Order: sequence, then structure tokens, then C-alpha cells
Amino acid sequence: MYPMKPVLAILAVFLVSASLQAQSDVQMVQAKIRVNSQWKSYPTRILQDLPAGVTDSTDSNLSQYGGLLAQKVKATGFFYTTNYNGRWWLVDPEGCLFLDKGVSGVDIVHGANSWDSFQRTFGDKAGWADQTTAWLRSNGFNNLGAWSDIDSFRQVVHPLVYTHILNFMSSYGQKRGGTYQQPGHTGYPNNCIFVFDPEFETFCDAYARQLSGVKNDPWLLGYFSDNEMPLWRGMLTNYLRLPAQDPGCQAALKWLQARYGDRATLSDITPRDEEDFLAFAVGRYYRIVSSAIKKYDPNHLYLGSRFNGRVLKEPEVFKAAGPYVDVVSVNYYDVWTPLQQQLASWEEDAGKPVLITEWYTKAEDSGLANTGGAGWIVKTQRDRGLFYQNFTLALLQSKVCVGWDWFKYADNDPTDLAADPSNRDANKGIVNIRYQPYQPLLEAMKQINDRAYNLAGYFMDSEGPLSGREALGKASTVSSEN
Repeated sequence: MYPMKPVLAILAVFLVSASLQAQSDVQMVQAKIRVNSQWKSYPTRILQDLPAGVTDSTDSNLSQYGGLLAQKVKATGFFYTTNYNGRWWLVDPEGCLFLDKGVSGVDIVHGANSWDSFQRTFGDKAGWADQTTAWLRSNGFNNLGAWSDIDSFRQVVHPLVYTHILNFMSSYGQKRGGTYQQPGHTGYPNNCIFVFDPEFETFCDAYARQLSGVKNDPWLLGYFSDNEMPLWRGMLTNYLRLPAQDPGCQAALKWLQARYGDRATLSDITPRDEEDFLAFAVGRYYRIVSSAIKKYDPNHLYLGSRFNGRVLKEPEVFKAAGPYVDVVSVNYYDVWTPLQQQLASWEEDAGKPVLITEWYTKAEDSGLANTGGAGWIVKTQRDRGLFYQNFTLALLQSKVCVGWDWFKYADNDPTDLAADPSNRDANKGIVNIRYQPYQPLLEAMKQINDRAYNLAGYFMDSEGPLSGREALGKASTVSSEN
């Protein structure tokens, strides 16, 4: 019999060695948040880290929309959501379970450096829309995200699913006056949206009449009502600091006095008051906008207003929006790997599935300065592809996420000075400004996109690597149609 101490020592050495080996097997990618930040290494899960049985085969037998024909539920002729064996899905018009694998901003590149390439490659917009549709589909994408040229793409014989961003609040603000451009979104006076203006509800009703023209289009997934509004705690104080005659100031004062009496002042406000007033204002916005959308188009999904930043840590916002939206849309930045607990909390607070509507990273080897935008900076296009795989695997694992829209189709052209300040010099695209694909990125994207249903099935099954069809076939369905 061996002495116990030497055995324990040998075992300890073995465990340390195994631990070091496991750590060395983890893919690490260097990245930084901003140009002036320090490089850090982030653990990055990629497709080859999963069992071979999950990754060997690609998804097949898909509907014309890109849904999973292997498992059908009720068909309504339009998209809706369903919770299927504990996982949220979109359902396509044929009743097939559907995951959104989209790209935002699929539009021609504006700028002096790109027009010759466009004409040489595509000829005209019709040729561009036809070729780009086929190219996106061949790489596993099935949806056009916000800010895409949907008028051109709707003319394609076999189109892609698409979304439409409406901009209720910012459009009203342009008419009313008082808004201004901020990087990535519209700015409002004192960060106060105009939700208490008596004219806002009337404007939304009139503005939503345009939806009647597409209400019967089965290729339309749904609508975003706005983008990245400042729905922040502190809103009550901000409204009260507006001019006394402003409808927002008057509404906030009335709300505060209902709690503390006619002599209520700013000094009476507590953190709980700020949370409750934020929920009150957010609920009002979503009630008004949802009513307008559903009045003129009861067939399609209301996808929310693309939450971002500090809103993602304010559960009262998700709870207030939840009763009025079909899907919670989130522009998800500043995390290398989506946080499972955070994704779950958004779904729990809203009671609705989550769609990630902006996320990306940009690489130094593009030659662009990369000072604009909120996405991570990495060194190479291959690193961008590794980031895509790491990010989407976490989304598929979450069971509350019904898809994602990468931001965006093409890089920023630095000569386009009319662009939003966040879109002027950054490598955000899957193509450059001359419409040339970033192949290492695209290959990594395609590997995930072509296996998304199998991967979802694998994460649905806790016992081992079943194919998507096998795992989904075990499930029962509970629908939550819009």
C-alpha cells in the first residue's frame, strides 16, 4: 500500500496540471471597449467547443421564411411568439418555429468612395437587392433588421423577412421641435421624452395609419416604435426642472402632489418615487404607441423600442413595457458574453421574449479609425467571427432569446459627413464600403447561422447533444399569439 501523503501529493499535481490544461484549451481573444482602453483577454466559447454530435450537421428542411419545418405549431399567416417546452420562439406564417438571424442597416453605402463599386458590382438598386438577398440567405441570415432598405427588398421575388422601425417619439419631436442629434439616437430636452404632450397621442394615431399598407404582408416580422430613448431613473426630477408651462413638468408636478400634497417639492422625492414615476411614464408611452400600431395593423408583432445602456438595469422599465409589447428588443453592448441571469431577468420582468437588435465588434485590420460606435474593438476579422460565435451561443443557451440582428451590413464611409456621429469611421459591417465581404467573419457567422436550430435543440436538452429536430420533437407547445 502506498503511503497516503505521496498519493495526495501526486493527485494534487495531477489536478493542477489538468486545471492548467483546461484553461489553456479555452479560446482567448484580446479586445477593448474604446480606442484608448487597454487590451484585455476574454474567454471565448466557439462552435468547436461543443460536442461533435451538435455541430456535425446543419439545419435542413426549412420553410420559405427560414423556419423549422421539422416542428410545426399553429399557423396564423403572420409571425407570433410561442413558449415551446420552456424556450421562447418566433413562429413563422406557416407555423414553423423560427429564430431571427438578421443584419441591420442593409442599405447602400452613402459616401464618395463607394458609388463606383456599387454600379460595377450590382448595376442598380434592383440588382443589388436581388444579389444581396441571395447572398445573405446563403450565409444563413433570414431577416433584415432596422434601418434596412425595405422598399427595395420587398420587390425581390423570394424576399427576406424584414422589420420596420417607425420612430414615433423622434418623429413627433421633429415636428414639435426641441430634439437634437446624439450619437446613435435622438436627444430630448433634459432627457425628457414628450410623452405627456396632449398632442402626442393624436400624432401617433395619425402616424400609424401608414401601417395599413403592409398589414397583410406575411414577410413583415414586426415594428420597432423608437430607438434608445432616455428612459432613466431621475426622470421625475428632470421633468420638474423643465419650464413650468411644459406639459411634462405639469404632469410630473401633478403626479408628485398626488403623493405628497400641494406643497410637494423636489426635496420630497425619494428613490422609490423616481422608480415609480419612470414606470408611470414608460407605461404611458407604450400604451399610446401599442394602441396606435394595433389599431392599424393587428397582424404583426410590436417589438418594443430597442432598450440600451442604463435602461437594461431598470426592471421597472421592462415591467411597464411588458403588457404592451410582443417582444422586448435590446441593443446589447459592453458585455463580451451575454449574461444568462440578465437575459432571464428581462424576460421575467416583461413576461415576453427578448430580441437582441444591436451588437457588433470592429477590427483594427479594417484600416478604419474605429472611434465611433459602442461595439468592442478587436485585432482581426477572425476575432470578430469568434466574438459572433461566443455571443450567439450564449443567446441560444438562454432559452429566452428569439434571435439577433448584427449591426450592421456595411462599414461606415468616413466621407459621409451626413451620417450619425456614431456611424462615420467604424468597421461594423460584414462588407466594407466597396461591398467586399469580410470573409473570416462571414465564415464564422455562417457556421452558427446554419446550425442555429440544432444548437437551440441541444441547449434545450440537458441530458446530451441531441439534434435540434430530436430535442424539439420531445417538446409540447404552449402558444402566446399576438
